[in-house]
Amino acid sequence: MKKFYKWIILATLLVAALISYSYGFSHGVATFIVLGVVLELSFWLGVFGENIKRLVLR
Repeated sequence: MKKFYKWIILATLLVAALISYSYGFSHGVATFIVLGVVLELSFWLGVFGENIKRLVLR
């Protein structure tokens, strides 16, 4: 069940990033663009976080 919640949270992060990008680019608000970058980075770290840790610790 833990994996299920992880993927739900990751999907929510990705949707939130897309919404933030959309609002930021359409209204020209840099704050929402930066928020989108942070949310997308959180998504990708959640997806590949364990692999990145293994590569760094080698």
